Amino acid sequence: MTNEFVLEAINREFPESVLSSSEPYGMLTLEIKKEDLKKVVHHLRDSSLEINFLTDITGIHYPENKEKELGVIYHLHNMKDNFRIRLKSFTQREGAEFETLTDLYAGANWMERETFDFFGIKFKGHPDLRVILNSPDLGYHPMLKEYRLEDGTRTDKDDKMFGR
Repeated sequence: MTNEFVLEAINREFPESVLSSSEPYGMLTLEIKKEDLKKVVHHLRDSSLEINFLTDITGIHYPENKEKELGVIYHLHNMKDNFRIRLKSFTQREGAEFETLTDLYAGANWMERETFDFFGIKFKGHPDLRVILNSPDLGYHPMLKEYRLEDGTRTDKDDKMFGR
């Protein structure tokens, strides 16, 4: 199975869903429309492509791009043919929500909770979407680029040592 073959198969089934494609380090990477993401993943799993293992889900934050500020990245794997694919989908920060994949992959449960915890991205239909690693009263999502680079409360640092 090749990147070209998989890209052609997806474009044939979902001609309007793929917004862009690339192959960084040889891995097929597709940007998929948010509303079509679950349909594409479902097709990849249940079609003859047999991309049946969810390796990872994570989020990404681009604060300078308001139309595509938050994104979710999925790494999927066909174990039989050792083929990997990366899917990306983006949305605005306000009301950032994607459909859950827990009904397709049981392993998505923990990964979606982790993505919610660190990026604040919600997953519609998730059976138990709550904080999993951070303190529930933390009050912010640590992977969003909204924090000060320096901790103003620290008194044990001498900035002269760091050229500041």
